Amino acid sequence: MQETVTASELDLALVNALQLRPRASWADLAPPLGVTPSTLARRWERLTGAGLAWVYAAPGREFTRSRCTAFVLLRCRPKARSELVEELSACTEAVTIEVTGPGSADLLLDVLTPDLPAPGRFVTGKLEALSGITSVSCLFATSLYVEGSRWRLRSLAPAQLTALGAAAPPAPDGIRAVELDAVDRLLIDQLVSDGRLGWSELAARTDTSPATVRRRLHRLTNAGVLTFRCDLAPPLAGRPVPVSLLGRAPARDLSAVHRTFAASPECRLVAGVTGPANVFATLWMHDIGDIQRHETALCARLPSLTITDRIIGLRTVKRMGHLLDDEGRRIGVRPISPW
Repeated sequence: MQETVTASELDLALVNALQLRPRASWADLAPPLGVTPSTLARRWERLTGAGLAWVYAAPGREFTRSRCTAFVLLRCRPKARSELVEELSACTEAVTIEVTGPGSADLLLDVLTPDLPAPGRFVTGKLEALSGITSVSCLFATSLYVEGSRWRLRSLAPAQLTALGAAAPPAPDGIRAVELDAVDRLLIDQLVSDGRLGWSELAARTDTSPATVRRRLHRLTNAGVLTFRCDLAPPLAGRPVPVSLLGRAPARDLSAVHRTFAASPECRLVAGVTGPANVFATLWMHDIGDIQRHETALCARLPSLTITDRIIGLRTVKRMGHLLDDEGRRIGVRPISPW
């Protein structure tokens, strides 16, 4: 049974700092936050123990260029949904699973695979074998403009942001795909479960040296193969209302559409997708009434954009391989391996 933890202002500042610099040492983070490194270490252990925040490795921007991301919308019989959630949680391809409100989907899956044919095998193989599913719609991502690691809690003061020196992650070099060997994959597996493992611990788990681990990890992050996220449970984020919008816009306007979505503090994800809709965006809204207000403001700024569907998230069961309870607190890990 998890400890009940009430987050303080320092806890929120710590999570925000780790969103900006997920693998920074406590010694580096302590001066901007005005406390000692040991205090931060204790606070973080308390937050992670309660399932309120966690750091992990996720696919970087290079993933959409060389591999496959898809969003799968499932309709199912009402009595089958709970059982389907359990069965889908065990599927490594379904890295994120969201139970959604009544509408065009009952379940929304983020599917990551090493190649384009793999989602087809997932749909025709694993999904067709599950009972209770009545329809499947698969949207392939053609581009990813914003992903979850870019969302911020915004609890730090401007002076703290300056002191942290947070900068955008390096862009992938785009010259060639990085070939992963057995050591790279073992290193990634460890970081998917815990993104703050130290150099010595990673070296011991991969049977290499700290210098080798450091060099390999820098290569993977600089090439855009990996990025690091600090994620958090809804109680720390003010219990936002997740909504995924599907929209359609002329190809000539897509860049402006994506930039406008990305500029919104509520934006978690923006992608170009295949199908009748060519824009897919996920927002974390303050309340359900904000959905219409935000959509109205978006369409006023983007006259050529037509919102074709709104999918409200009721509960996230799994996020990038991390299993969540009804309150969105992490309760386990089923590591992803889409590389």
